[in-house]
Amino acid sequence: MRPDDSAPTPAPVLLADYAPPPYLIDTVRLTFELEPQATRVTAALAMRRNPAALVEAPQDLRFDGRSLKLIAASLDGRPLPAANLRIDEESLSVPAALVPQDAPFLWECVTEIAPVDNLALEGLYMSKGMYCTQCEAQGFRKITYFLDRPDVMAAYEVRIEADKSSCPALLSNGDPLARGDLPEGRHFAEWRDPHRKPSYLFALVAGNLIAHEDRFTTASGKPVDLRIYVRPGDENRCAYAMDSLKRAMRWDEEAYGCEYDLGLFMIVAVDDFNMGAMENKGLNIFNSKYVLASPETATDATYVNIESIVAHEYFHNWTGDRVTCRDWFQLTLKEGLTVFRDQCFTQDQRSRAAHRIADVIALRGRQFAEDAGPLAHPPRPRSYLEINNFYTATVYEKGAEIVGMLHRLLGPELYRKATDLYLSRHDGEAATLEQFLACFEEVSGRDLQQFFRWWTQAGTPRLKLSEAYDPEARRYALTVAQQVPPTPGEPKKEPLHVPLAVGLLGANGAPLEIGGEGEAQTKILELTAPEQVFVFEEIAEKPTLSFLRDFSAPVIVEREVEDSERAFLLTHDPDPFNRWEAGRDFARSTLRGLIREIQAGGDPTGGEDYARALGATLADSRLEPAYKALLLATPPAEEMASEAAQRGETADPEAIHAAKTRLARLLARRLEPELRAAYAEFGAPEPYSPDAASAGRRALKNAALGYLAALDGDFAARQFDSAANMTDEAAALSALVAAGAPQAEAALARFHERWRKDPQLLDDWFLRQALAPRADLVERMEALTRHPDFEWRTPNRFRALIGGFMANHWRFHAADGSGYRFAAHWIGRMDLLNPQISARIAKGFETWQRYDETRQAQARAAMNDMLRAERKPSKNLYEILSKILE
Repeated sequence: MRPDDSAPTPAPVLLADYAPPPYLIDTVRLTFELEPQATRVTAALAMRRNPAALVEAPQDLRFDGRSLKLIAASLDGRPLPAANLRIDEESLSVPAALVPQDAPFLWECVTEIAPVDNLALEGLYMSKGMYCTQCEAQGFRKITYFLDRPDVMAAYEVRIEADKSSCPALLSNGDPLARGDLPEGRHFAEWRDPHRKPSYLFALVAGNLIAHEDRFTTASGKPVDLRIYVRPGDENRCAYAMDSLKRAMRWDEEAYGCEYDLGLFMIVAVDDFNMGAMENKGLNIFNSKYVLASPETATDATYVNIESIVAHEYFHNWTGDRVTCRDWFQLTLKEGLTVFRDQCFTQDQRSRAAHRIADVIALRGRQFAEDAGPLAHPPRPRSYLEINNFYTATVYEKGAEIVGMLHRLLGPELYRKATDLYLSRHDGEAATLEQFLACFEEVSGRDLQQFFRWWTQAGTPRLKLSEAYDPEARRYALTVAQQVPPTPGEPKKEPLHVPLAVGLLGANGAPLEIGGEGEAQTKILELTAPEQVFVFEEIAEKPTLSFLRDFSAPVIVEREVEDSERAFLLTHDPDPFNRWEAGRDFARSTLRGLIREIQAGGDPTGGEDYARALGATLADSRLEPAYKALLLATPPAEEMASEAAQRGETADPEAIHAAKTRLARLLARRLEPELRAAYAEFGAPEPYSPDAASAGRRALKNAALGYLAALDGDFAARQFDSAANMTDEAAALSALVAAGAPQAEAALARFHERWRKDPQLLDDWFLRQALAPRADLVERMEALTRHPDFEWRTPNRFRALIGGFMANHWRFHAADGSGYRFAAHWIGRMDLLNPQISARIAKGFETWQRYDETRQAQARAAMNDMLRAERKPSKNLYEILSKILE
């Protein structure tokens, strides 16, 4: 069905239409005279015709520009009157007849912008008195007229002038050149970035900031100054971010041979930011919640996020900055590769098994849903209306899995040779996925063109397995068939090249010899046909299959398995991921049974077998606490709804919620001795440390607490009152709220009283209430939107309350449509100010067709209300909603 909207459809941008730019920029000189209401930007661009342009005839000189006031413009010093220019809402064009075609030329212009009024937070804007930029993907065109595309790379020099008392820190990319005082209480700073970069990597920050400083010596002995800039009062909360940065710098040298290339590396923490962080060359800008941490105010999850995101943005220095993407369709080239790098870094710093599982949980929760719905797109899309809508789990997380598959297929040595070749061959260039893969083909001698389909084809492959064992021939045969369901615009799919890591286990749980590697005897099979048979010889007994170890490919496995086999793998599989997967699958099977019983109107009785198997695993002293904590987490409601849709069934939010509640209480009762023992073992007070072992102990303790709170709220209330760190305090609060314990309201009030001046913790206070399993949650949410601390224009606060509510499966999908209407109202309101945020939050509607006709009608009405609003939706929101409704 199509959206109920008569407005003309915006024209899409097509990958097939890519052409090299007709003009290039060699150097950029920018001068900023900062004022909140009237900042003047003077740009001087040394330009020339592009010899690689596909069109030889002279072309108009077209600059991108949006929401700019043009003060003056000139070519080679000759003023250009307004009558000689064509200016519209998106561009400024100079007729080709006025542009030198056979020699370099100088374009100069002066524009005026109002940073304080820039509530969309792209381009140059203000955050609580601080000037800040966000130029990816197309924010630079809100600063000055420019060739705002990633394949136009130039060297930059920047001069910043501002009031000295309000903006003592004046920062930009690269190395500092000069600074000094100016009349009337102003001052200036000049910066030069010697590395050519596209405009999306430009950065400027000016404000009252304090630097937390350190130094790093590269592998070649070069000293690098490190600075993390924060607001006064936050300087004592930067130590972990700095430590993470230094570890990431060393890891990148050792794992990829990538050494930092400037004398200064800076991070700035900003409260108002649309993204998590931004890799601007030498001046990374971060959402504050991914920089600031102390034991009193940050959870273990916060520390892990800081470690991961600091590493991710630093790793972009090579995979994104030194080698960037030719066009925005290649976005996964830099993001997928860099996510894979930061995942490997985090796994090396912490528990590899636990963090591989966490990565897969996130992939299945976000990306698999995207692939299965109306917003499905290949990691390299073929078209877009608004590029900001394609900063997706498919581009990032699935992109990382694709790089990971290359690592498995080639092995670590050839993978490293390929990435070395890629970074050296394309240093200083804007590259494509074809050029990236060509390096892997060159070093390995393999044809990987079929593998390339992972980037160009949407959808999650589904694998169907069948097994046959011949005891006389001692032969085991595994048949694997692959199929990708149709996705929007792609009715026909081609077979993919899929690496499958498998092992076989004997009746006693010991690995069987199959010619694989390591104690677990893992072998990589390569599936390339629609259906293949893999034969294993000299198998002395009928084996138990351990399939897709370490989640070797982002696929869905369809295979009939008995609970007895799940319990066997949960107990014996030496592959940590598959052991966890067996437990997860056992939990899904149990929940499916409970859902059926609830829908039939009976009193659900299932779950005992799962509880026994889980209890036996918890008693295994060989397993690390962080791993056991993951085993205790049952599948979220959204996962169960997705599974129902995959089976062609209608998802039932009420039954799913009831089944999950029933299973949680059953596990709490049946495993109470084991849970109390785990809590007691790791509950003794100890000095806080964010290291992996300490965090793992707290994870298991607090996972146990979550179940015990369902039996006795006093248990969690005591931890909340006595907690010596935020991990334990927040876990206790979550347990009370999730259990609906009578102590929850008092704990929420005390948490707010204690932490209301801390923006990150206040976000957390709103989020935990948005996730509460309350029948009256929409009424509670309405009241929270009127709370004086609900600063809805701040992206983090909006994401916490509105985005958090949409993640509350039971209440967002309320049968009366109240959840849909509430979310739609706030998305529409945010769209008037910040289209990036509204469009991202609106993606919560993408699964609407999983549910019954009543819910579908309510969701459709809410989305059409957004499309029919008096002020038409932004291009960002229009694209998302029109695809969801199509």
